[in-house]
Amino acid sequence: MNDLKLHRILKAPRALIWECFTQPEHLKNFFIPRPHKILDAEVQLFAGGRFYSLFEVDGTEYPNEGCVLEVVTGEKLVTTDTLLAGYIPAPNPFFTAIMTFADHPDGTEYTALARHGNPDTRKRHEEMGFHEGWGTVADQLEAYAQGLQN
Repeated sequence: MNDLKLHRILKAPRALIWECFTQPEHLKNFFIPRPHKILDAEVQLFAGGRFYSLFEVDGTEYPNEGCVLEVVTGEKLVTTDTLLAGYIPAPNPFFTAIMTFADHPDGTEYTALARHGNPDTRKRHEEMGFHEGWGTVADQLEAYAQGLQN
């Protein structure tokens, strides 16, 4: 397979981690490694809905348009940039993200799987820093969610 995988135990309740991933006002607080920013986000939680984020990296804006493929509330969120909202084919597809969430004695078992269409895009994503970047995002998510509990 042409997958990259991140698995973490996040010390925050699953319902809260789910809320953070599915509500734009939360997503903006952790979804890109700092000091980069999320300027805008939209999540339509239904199959065919829009999954959008606007990154700002070193003063340059990067729009990320995608489509929600599957929602199992509190358990699984599948998004892709291979399709745009409404299942419209995207001009430059990169990967599909399969994120799962499960209860764990310490909080939430979180797995993120990035599935690529070929070995070249997988390799490019890995070289871009998939493990470091997504790991940082997971750390930021955990800290942000813990802050919401207080």
